[in-house]
Amino acid sequence: MKGCWGKIISIDLSDRTVRTLTPPERLYREYIGASGIGARLLYDMTGPETEPLGPDNPIIWMTGPFTGTRVPTSGRHQITSRSPLTGIFGESDAGGRFGTALKKSGWDGLIVRGISDVPVMIIIRDEDVRIEPAGDLWGKDTFYTDQYIKQRFGPSCETSCIGQAGEKLVPISAIGHDGENARMSGRCGFGAVMGAKKLKAVVASGSRDTEIADPVRLMVQQKKMLPQLVEKMKGIHLLGTAGGTAAAEKMGDLPVQNWRRGNWPDAEKITGQVMADTILKKNYYCGSCPIGCGRDVEIKEGRWAGLRGAGPEYETLGLMGGSCMVNDLEAITYAADLCNRHGVDTIEAGSAVAMAMECFEEGLLSVKDLDGISADWGSAEALVALTEKICLAEGAGKLLGLGVAGMAKMIPGSEKFAVHVKGLTLPAHDPRCFSTMAVGYATSNRGACHLTGASYFFEKTAVMPEFGYEKPRPRYTEGGEGKMNFHTQNLMGIMDSLKMCKFTIYGGVSFTEVCEWYEAVTGEKTSVEEMAEAGERIFNLKRLYNTRLGLSRKDDVLPERILTTPRNDAGTGDYTPELEPMLDDYYDVRGWDPDGIPLQETVKRLGLDQKYY
Repeated sequence: MKGCWGKIISIDLSDRTVRTLTPPERLYREYIGASGIGARLLYDMTGPETEPLGPDNPIIWMTGPFTGTRVPTSGRHQITSRSPLTGIFGESDAGGRFGTALKKSGWDGLIVRGISDVPVMIIIRDEDVRIEPAGDLWGKDTFYTDQYIKQRFGPSCETSCIGQAGEKLVPISAIGHDGENARMSGRCGFGAVMGAKKLKAVVASGSRDTEIADPVRLMVQQKKMLPQLVEKMKGIHLLGTAGGTAAAEKMGDLPVQNWRRGNWPDAEKITGQVMADTILKKNYYCGSCPIGCGRDVEIKEGRWAGLRGAGPEYETLGLMGGSCMVNDLEAITYAADLCNRHGVDTIEAGSAVAMAMECFEEGLLSVKDLDGISADWGSAEALVALTEKICLAEGAGKLLGLGVAGMAKMIPGSEKFAVHVKGLTLPAHDPRCFSTMAVGYATSNRGACHLTGASYFFEKTAVMPEFGYEKPRPRYTEGGEGKMNFHTQNLMGIMDSLKMCKFTIYGGVSFTEVCEWYEAVTGEKTSVEEMAEAGERIFNLKRLYNTRLGLSRKDDVLPERILTTPRNDAGTGDYTPELEPMLDDYYDVRGWDPDGIPLQETVKRLGLDQKYY
């Protein structure tokens, strides 16, 4: 089929072997691409005995059939592995340009296993795949690494690399792309997986264009849709994701004071508009993207003067700003830049600092415990200082770098301050604001994730007419949360496998149009129903990965604070989600038993028991 090369690089760093994996074509048909095929490879290559930081745990970079094409927002890739942060299934999506470079090299993906005895990097230039020493880059940050590699191998090279946090196996470490523009694979701690393998970077460049089955049809479709997408996403273009910060606070969506408080008027000080008026230089565009939501910023004066890099996105502002009650945009930008440089997830870092602030307030952590830092609510100095400690894995940073679930195990009496699901901290969207997110967070396969299903899109402005959602679902509508998550999780699994940005949903792109693009790119006939079933297959396989590790209904939970403490603000009133009835409904729609285990008939119907190699 077109849109894919039909081959994946497989490297074992222990013995330096490089092989070509040629999957059967039905794997591409049944699991589509990036997220789906990555999950299938991980499921088949690992078992419960596989240690996240051990040699047998693969880390997998995968593209999708849309990557490297003219499909808008398709310059993306997926990284999949068993997470060292949560111990369960893990995946992380990233934009930027690395995915396109990998696809242009003539490969659909890369699997890396084993552990090198010295720091190395993998160089992929068309058919030439090599493992080279990287000792001179060990100890360097992601910005320096990207710049060095471009100088050495040429400006067309794109990197997927770690900073010092990944080298030091910090559980909340991330993988960086696009240098100072910092397109991060932040979630699940994959920087530590690369660090354990002594893999500093993957470098990709290529000269091959992805083969399209019907380029004329695809071009006609794009010309029809692009003006609408650009027009509807004008706000995101002008202000980035940070443009929604003030509105989120008013709705009751923004986390405030570690999720325990309602409205916070200071959110007005850290919005995308403030960024545009003060430190924004220009927009940054990921590959094949007409939206340009990325922020390229520069701080010219004051304490943080000299900073140039990527401006913080909404999630970063929510966790480093609202959750820590820090209203200093430049300080948040500086803390986020530290994370980007050293390779740390800003969501996890902000959450860890907020938890430390609450533990400090309650007397569970002292100034001495925090290396002389007074972790007061709203302290910009504490945010920056503690973030730097995390990035360098020094002193108190070793504790905070464990993530909130790890911190709770080390600080007696702090469990209720650790706001997470399955070890992954909540991103900056509140299930007390959008009711469908309760079951979405609880059942997300990698832990709390707003994008696994993105059901809140459809409680705001988005629609799914193919599945009966002709208009946005009113917030707090009683009943149907399970069914909606069934549809949205399947849909988002397809988008993560094709590789396209979920902002296209806000831009008015329908699932029907996505299916039409798939036909034009691959030459394979499909339908909304077939593609939805593929999404269902992908989601269930990830669930089976976790049930094989012993996870079940007992793990599909929400933090006590979310379930029992109303925000009592103007946006949410006194609403708290009733999770258990939602789970009953969801399991029934999914074809799972009351304990959350996929029924055998579901496994067989979706072909999850098939072998591919």
